[in-house]
Order: sequence, then structure tokens, then C-alpha cells
Amino acid sequence: MSIKARRNRRIRKLAATLILAACSACSNIGPEALPRDRIDYAGAIGDSWKQQTLLNIVKLRYADFPVFLDINQVVAGYEFNSSVTAGVNASATNQENPAPSFLTLGGSVLLQGGYKDQPTVIYAPATGSEFITRLMTPIPPSAVLFLLQAGYRADRVLPLTLDSVNGLNNASMRRGDGGRQPDADFIRLGELISDVQNASGLEVRILRSPDGKEATAIIFQPSRKGAELEEKREEIARILGIQPTPQEIKVLYGGYSGRDDEIAMTTRSMLQIMMELGIQAEVPSQDVAEGRALPSGDLQGAVDAAAPMLHIMSGPQPPVDAYVAVPYRGHWFWIPDTDLRSKTTFASVMLLFSISDQGTRSNTPVVTINTR
Repeated sequence: MSIKARRNRRIRKLAATLILAACSACSNIGPEALPRDRIDYAGAIGDSWKQQTLLNIVKLRYADFPVFLDINQVVAGYEFNSSVTAGVNASATNQENPAPSFLTLGGSVLLQGGYKDQPTVIYAPATGSEFITRLMTPIPPSAVLFLLQAGYRADRVLPLTLDSVNGLNNASMRRGDGGRQPDADFIRLGELISDVQNASGLEVRILRSPDGKEATAIIFQPSRKGAELEEKREEIARILGIQPTPQEIKVLYGGYSGRDDEIAMTTRSMLQIMMELGIQAEVPSQDVAEGRALPSGDLQGAVDAAAPMLHIMSGPQPPVDAYVAVPYRGHWFWIPDTDLRSKTTFASVMLLFSISDQGTRSNTPVVTINTR
């Protein structure tokens, strides 16, 4: 190969190297974007889910229809625009010598460009059989017990999720004038089970019958001894009308059967839970007076009026420090970020939505929005 041919070959290799080096800057957009995108999208989806739930709770107070729009898919796409200009020069150390002893090669490259984030979000409205399954079907008793197993206090979970247990009625803001008072034993039951939880004396077990059906059992750990704890177990048994030394008790959905070896729970649906919480929300008095919003329930002495399960505040301006806030009908509604009790209740509602989502996805309309 001639000297000139070898020189041209070197020049071409150097030019290719410079261009590849310039283009390598955009080759790792995906891996670098993954940690940022995952956190950002998870935060945005979580915030919008909280806002949607709060909005629907408030809407029920105004006798409005709740609408849920599920996010089925998020496709994050990047568009990279770039222009590369590369230059290569070569010169011999001795212009008169056709075979120079040294060859000086040089080059320059100019890279201009940037990228745009163009995600596509696919939504699906919750309608038809899926809406009925998710909102109007009572949550399974196992969902209630799993909340207890996860550490949520029974004196908050039971008033939120149950209408009755073994014939003991929960409070209801929506039943009749002034609502329905809770049975004193229902309130006491939540306190006792909370105490047993704190002593690590409560477990949940999934049982499978010969026909393949699943049942849930609540276990009062006999290994946890102590006179005080034993007294609480006996009082729980007396209130529920079950065996005096309960250990493993089956938990079923339905009305009280009178049997001493099972606990029958009449659970609420997610729609009932949202309506019970919405009736406690603060709404402008003018909206109630004009018949735009339902009047609040009045259970004097039945619940702690200073600390409702879910304290939803309202005002004409956006809140400064809110856990979640939404605008509706010209007002702002929010849960204060400093209200730990309300935040815990709201988190329980979010978990119940996920636990009780047992329906089959129906062929509902899909809304695809390109966010460019």
C-alpha cells in the first residue's frame, strides 16, 4: 500500500473516531434517565391518585357522581436532536519528502443538540362491572384483617371498614336523622383488639378448605401470656359471643349467626366508606343552606368531635401546607399535613382500594394523551 493510501486511511479512521466520540454523549440517555424518571413518575402518579380519591369523597358530599380514571400505562419517550460537524487535517513534517518520517493528524468536532421528553399516558375510565366490583361490592373481611396484621390500629380500622360485627353496630352518619349511634361494645372491641395488637398477640391466617375456597382466621396467640392480656382476650370473647378462650376463630362475611366459633363481619363497600368520610368534611355553610351539599351527620357523644377519622378542611384559597388538596365548585378542599390521624385514615382508604380490587378489567374506553 502506498504512503498516500496509508495516510488517507488514517485520516478516515480518525474522522470516524471523532464522530463516534461525539455521538456517544447521547447513547446513555435511557440509563441516566431511569432513576430520575422512576421517582418522578411514581410521585406524580401517587399525588394524582390521592387527589382523585379526595375529590370523589368531596363530590359524594355534594351528591355528585364519583368518577375514577385509572392510569393503565405510561410510555416515556425521548427525542434527541443533534448535529455533528467534524474536521480532519493532515500535514507532513517535510513538504519536499514524499515519505515523511512523521505525519501530524488533527481534528475538531462540534456537537449541537438536545432532547425532549415526550411521554404518552394511557387512561381507562372505571365503568360498568369494574366500577360495581371496585366501589359497590363490600370489601372482603380478609382486607380488614390484613390492615390489622400490617399494624393499623383496630380502633381506627373497625370504625372505618365495618357496618357491624357479630351483631354489634358501628356508627353511621348516613342513617336517618342524626345518624346511627354505635354500640358501646363496638367501640370497646376496637380498643381491646388494639391492646392485643400492641402486645403482639394477634395474627391472621389464610385457611384453605377441601373445595379450594379460602377463608380467613384471626389468631389470638396463646403463647403471649399475662394476666392483663388474658383478661382482654376473655372480654373480647364475651363481647363477640364466642368461646371464652379464643385462639383460632374463622372470620366470615355476613350477619351474626349466633355461633360461638366464628366472627361474622358485615363490611362496607368502598362507596360506603367514602360516603361516611365525606359526610364529615367541612363544606361552606352556604352550600348546605342552599341545598347544594348534604348536611353533616350529628353523633354527639358517639365520636370525638375534635378528631374525626378524616378531617377534610375547605376554604376559598389553596392551602399552604396540605397533605393533599383539590379544587371543587370554586372552593379548595384539603387534608392538613399536620393531621396524622386523618393522613393514616386516608392511607387506609388507598390501601383498601388496592386490596379490594378483585374485578376483571373490562373493555372500557381508553384515553391516550400525548403530553407534548
